[in-house]
Amino acid sequence: MESSQEWPDAGPVVRPYAMTSGRTTPVRGAFDLISIVMATRPPEPDDDGLQPELAQILRLSRQPVSVAELAAELDLPAGTVMVLLGDLLAQQLIVTRSPTPARGVASRPVLEAVINGLSG
Repeated sequence: MESSQEWPDAGPVVRPYAMTSGRTTPVRGAFDLISIVMATRPPEPDDDGLQPELAQILRLSRQPVSVAELAAELDLPAGTVMVLLGDLLAQQLIVTRSPTPARGVASRPVLEAVINGLSG
């Protein structure tokens, strides 16, 4: 077996932990996949210190968008996107809205009707 193997051309690969400096939790905010994100302003030319991924998130979130949609569009793990969103939130470059839990619990008769409807 040769000591030097040919690796397929994978193109530039940036590990998600490099984008987040090894962090696995956001510095600010609590996000889930259906949290809605919206930029407070578009990226500006004088945003020299802004990572390319952060600028891209700002561009993608000009309109309300979910964390899951951002992760898919950026082709990044959702956890990485959440850490990056925490950075943007700390800089007040985004606002977020988390889903609210449903109010009240369905009554037993309603649940039984749903089960009967599904099994019938």
